[in-house]
Amino acid sequence: MALLEARGLDLAFGGVRALAGVSLEVGEGEFVSLIGPNGAGKTSLFNCITGFYRPQAGSIRFGGRELVGLSPDRISRLGLARTFQNIELFRYMTGLQNLLLGRHRHVGAGFLRAALATPGWWRDEEAQHRRAEEIIDLLDLQLARDVPVAALPYGIQKLVELGRALAQEPRLLLLDEPSAGLSAEEKDEFLFKLQDVRDALGPAIVLVEHDLRLVMRASERVVVLDRGRVIASGAPAEVQRDPQVVEAYLGGGDGGAA
Repeated sequence: MALLEARGLDLAFGGVRALAGVSLEVGEGEFVSLIGPNGAGKTSLFNCITGFYRPQAGSIRFGGRELVGLSPDRISRLGLARTFQNIELFRYMTGLQNLLLGRHRHVGAGFLRAALATPGWWRDEEAQHRRAEEIIDLLDLQLARDVPVAALPYGIQKLVELGRALAQEPRLLLLDEPSAGLSAEEKDEFLFKLQDVRDALGPAIVLVEHDLRLVMRASERVVVLDRGRVIASGAPAEVQRDPQVVEAYLGGGDGGAA
């Protein structure tokens, strides 16, 4: 059984059909890239998986459990984390504080123990800080540790957002255009960090990305969306040669939603 199984997803906004019978499978530890022209439906699919949108038809199962109808916070607690196209960090909190927010589902001490600062609460606080520090070390974010996010370079902010998602200890990590706005050198560094994440933590990863060079280097499998439909799926080199994929990129899609 696949870790994530989406079947026959339909999503429409008024007269715009964002997803039309989309299906997607992701196995444990697999690295899948989701590509397609602007408006192909990639972010809409992410929003359905994470509970921000509810599809009009179809099923999404994660670890055997149905996700359609669950709130984003309940889905997160099942072990699914994501980043966003636009950085969604608390800009006036430090890098460490943002990572600690990602630990919320692992906090064991309740309000009463926190209010009384019991020994159990202190042990829990130490455990959450220790895990956040491990992620800082993994992503080489020491310089961002005590600095407000607003004062950090854009590329470092992207890594902090990745770190916050990893702090949730996800089984599945959804990355929505994480390299957008990065220089070629920063993209290479980000790819190295993703490889470190896979080696150290082993989550399945679904990457939405427009940089095909990065996609071809990183992915085990590529799924292509165009106008809300899956038009190709397979190994990177195979998909790159697919005539429908070439037409989608060179001909340009003119329908659907991002």
